[in-house]
Amino acid sequence: MNKRPSPNAPPPTQLNKIQYGGGGQVVKRERRQSSSRFSLSKNRELHKLPPLKECPPGEEQEVLFMEKIRQCCVLFDFVSDPLSDLKYKEVKRAALTEMVEYITHSRDVLTDSIYPEAVHMFSVNLFRPLPPSSNPSGAEFDPEDDEPTLEAAWPHLQLVYEFFLRFLESADFQPNIAKKYIDQKFVLSLLDLFDSEDPRERDFLKTILHRIYGKFLGLRAYIRRHINNIFYRFIYETEHHNGIAELLEILGRLTALPSSTYPHERVAASLSSLAYCVVQFLEKDSTLTEPVISGLLRFWPRTHSPKEVMFLNELEEILDVIEPAEFSKVMEPLFRQIAQCVSSPHFQVAERALYYWNNEYILSLMSDNAAQILPIMFPSLYRNSKNHWNKTIHGLIYNALKLFMEMNQKLFDDCTQQYKAEKQRVKIRGRERAEMWNRIEEMARLNPQYSMFNSPPALSLICSMETDTPTSEDIQILKKTMESEAVQVLHSSPQEQKILCKRSDLPQDIYTIRALESHRRAEEYLSSSQEAL
Repeated sequence: MNKRPSPNAPPPTQLNKIQYGGGGQVVKRERRQSSSRFSLSKNRELHKLPPLKECPPGEEQEVLFMEKIRQCCVLFDFVSDPLSDLKYKEVKRAALTEMVEYITHSRDVLTDSIYPEAVHMFSVNLFRPLPPSSNPSGAEFDPEDDEPTLEAAWPHLQLVYEFFLRFLESADFQPNIAKKYIDQKFVLSLLDLFDSEDPRERDFLKTILHRIYGKFLGLRAYIRRHINNIFYRFIYETEHHNGIAELLEILGRLTALPSSTYPHERVAASLSSLAYCVVQFLEKDSTLTEPVISGLLRFWPRTHSPKEVMFLNELEEILDVIEPAEFSKVMEPLFRQIAQCVSSPHFQVAERALYYWNNEYILSLMSDNAAQILPIMFPSLYRNSKNHWNKTIHGLIYNALKLFMEMNQKLFDDCTQQYKAEKQRVKIRGRERAEMWNRIEEMARLNPQYSMFNSPPALSLICSMETDTPTSEDIQILKKTMESEAVQVLHSSPQEQKILCKRSDLPQDIYTIRALESHRRAEEYLSSSQEAL
């Protein structure tokens, strides 16, 4: 029999029951889509043109090619009404697909009149204001787990990107003609698109910008300068940009191309993205090694072990390309930090630092500078070979000590003797310190006032009050005791006053004394369990 709920009971909570099938339940997230603000064409009725392969080569084929390019400048709606103009959308898609095949497998098709048409078609389709970011910023968005926001117009945009990329990579492409149309304004608009949330678009942009950088020498400095501007804006203003990783990768690739000395600018992003870029700069200009390593050591993480492992990873990549002359400038602060990492209680940090002894080039640098490095590393290695809690670390430390021993047996023995001598000096200093305190205590016992200050009535009273709640009588006794001691201090000799000044006197706060006097125990206001019964 069902009981009727009380009229004062809260309304029942509506629960959504989940139907579980066989196995674990997999929650599939929807792919979010959005579209940029395209200026839709007024006349969107496209008619299918004859295939390019069926047209005889020459002027007629060129005219048909230009007509197809112009046909692809028509823009459609993919968001508010995605089912509209399906027939004409398919005509544009087929034309783009055909042109990609045509420009890839045909020769002598890029005439002078094709360049402005191709660049204009690319600009009309792609240069548009991007929609506001729909992904949360900061730690709320995880690029590995959260789905990116995809471009709804991608079926056409992908083919436009592919066509323009084949256009730039064509054997018939002539930069001297194209530079009239691919100018600084074009590059600036291209860089603005890197803030797109669609990773597929950023991947195409990365390749296209790299091709433009390689073919147009006059635009190289402009491209580098505006990439740096994006980094500065990201660091100091917005702190949000979707294409930072791609731009860092491009900047790393650009250093591999032959050119004059680049301006070495600071950029900020994740350490893993910067590693490749930094190493490329150091390979071209070894004098940057010292400031880069000094910067890493200055901002070395102290309480975040995963980040410390990342620093050790990047440091090894830098040491792989460092010049011996530059290594000698930074080896002392560098190995002081590595010694601290070897002593880290986090075994991954210690393990990653000890893997440096498996790198042949770094080991050769250590061997050439063993006289400076071994005295820095030996105490940390010797101490942790016995005291570290992880057995794997013990094996790696023994390997490092063995390699140092093989480098220079005499130096290794000297470091061993110095370490033992220093350890003995530490023990002697400890004994001397203990003996000094014993002498001080003995001198204090010989003082005639030792008994008074060692166990005064006030001190015993305070100790007895630690466990009991003070009563008004206890407080009065404490006040009288403190007053009598204060009178004794006033009438004591100057030499005695100097000794008494070493004591920590209790503060005479009248408000605290009044609060203690007015305090009452709480038990008299509480009823016991038996009284309640």
